Amino acid sequence: MDLVIRDARVIDGTGAPSYRADVGIENGRITHIAREGEPRPSGTRTLDAEGRALAPGFIDMHAHSDLAILRDPDHSAKAAQGVTLEVLGQDGLSYAPTNDTTLAAIREAITGWNGDGSDIDFDWRTVGGYLDRIDRQGVAINAAYLIPQGSVRMLATGWDDRPATADEVATMKRLVAEGMEQGAVGMSSGLTYTPGMYASDAELTELCRVVARYDGYYCPHHRSYGAGALEAYAEMVALTREAGCALHLAHATMNFGVNKGRAPELLALLDAAVAEGADITLDTYPYTPGCTTLAAMLPSWANEGGPEATLARLRDPATTARIRHVMEVEGADGCHGVPIEWDRIEISGVSDPELTDHVGRTVAESAAARGEEPWTTAHRLLIEDRLGSTILQHVGHEENVRAIMRHPVHTGGSDGILQGAKPHPRAYGTFPQYLGRYVRELGILSLEECVAHLTGRAAARLRLPDRGTVREGNVADLVVFDPDTVAATSTFEQPRSLPTGIPHVLVAGRPVIEEGQRTDVLAGRAVRRTG
Repeated sequence: MDLVIRDARVIDGTGAPSYRADVGIENGRITHIAREGEPRPSGTRTLDAEGRALAPGFIDMHAHSDLAILRDPDHSAKAAQGVTLEVLGQDGLSYAPTNDTTLAAIREAITGWNGDGSDIDFDWRTVGGYLDRIDRQGVAINAAYLIPQGSVRMLATGWDDRPATADEVATMKRLVAEGMEQGAVGMSSGLTYTPGMYASDAELTELCRVVARYDGYYCPHHRSYGAGALEAYAEMVALTREAGCALHLAHATMNFGVNKGRAPELLALLDAAVAEGADITLDTYPYTPGCTTLAAMLPSWANEGGPEATLARLRDPATTARIRHVMEVEGADGCHGVPIEWDRIEISGVSDPELTDHVGRTVAESAAARGEEPWTTAHRLLIEDRLGSTILQHVGHEENVRAIMRHPVHTGGSDGILQGAKPHPRAYGTFPQYLGRYVRELGILSLEECVAHLTGRAAARLRLPDRGTVREGNVADLVVFDPDTVAATSTFEQPRSLPTGIPHVLVAGRPVIEEGQRTDVLAGRAVRRTG
């Protein structure tokens, strides 16, 4: 065989008890598993696991590396965590399908997520073209893609807040079908982001019916994670059941003061739907703060028409006064219906290097240093950084995080934004954080159960039968880690610190991490929908 991993504690991704075995790999697949006491296979190369855990590679169900994997194929932020597959195209906004006009608008709108793309050759316009680009270039780990509903709506209707016409809905359905045929695994939405949020439930249901025809899933960032969160979850459950479409709830949290301790209500809602036959999964990250852009906090009407229209409104004193009132008093839909708390909004990154003195401070702290009101600071930053600033939003609750991660339909997703001077540490630490803090230190999940959440259950949602478990015939996407030492070292102060306790990561049987160091192997490829 090409490689034999000897004396491994195999945690196979199903949740079953671990066992000792040698695992043989040939031509990128697992070809032989010899349990303790059985004849041992031989190989051209051997890797002695020394009793450490051998698991399927982790699957990041919610990633924002759409340009990062092209900009930096090394991708140590994920490879060093043991991630061997990530799902891109999240939150309804990404770079395919597109055309020359919408591409320019999307690049500006999500600069805070991915940079402005000035260093990228956008030589694609379709979903298939984007996936082909990944394959041509080669990347460290594999990538799957969700069709972004906001980008699709932009192609059909522009940025306008209005119902789509019948012809426009037909155009969107065609675009979704084309994306699924070209290999997408489902469709995402960002229903607090423009222009996707302007879609009615009827419109979304029609698109989900198309996704269901291809056995894909719908992954919404739904309409509220704050006031009205439970109603927003229920809306997505009802919508997808009407469409006959599988549902995967993105970064499923219960945030803000109004939702403290209310995770059991969400889980009861999901349990009832699953008991009635609904196909539902969700993902979370093991941290309490969220991460998005400062512009996302604005009321949706302020973002109508795209970035230039938003900036024009912010330069108009009367409109600015109205925006401020909605945000600070009423609670903007961009801030999930909750009045904004400037002492909980931390600037994590800026596009303009001249504004870096804001980074690492809350808006309230930055304003105090300047002797001005928080709104004045936020308003200036929005304009001067052209909506490109990213934020950490410190509004989560630890008891909710723990309750949701225990649920049997739970999977792991970093929601990791790699841009900015101080990105959220989840981008570099989500998976070792689960294994180190929540398994070893807190005992919230057993090791076998946690690995199943991060591997086998995610692969099942993606309809990838030959990934996510250690089984003969499966693709050899594997990670060797030490359960006693694995840990995230990324922090809010040092967010790009790589984890410890993960010495080996294989993608298609090839080492992308070896003895804890990144190799030059680019074994990752686009993983397309099958069937």
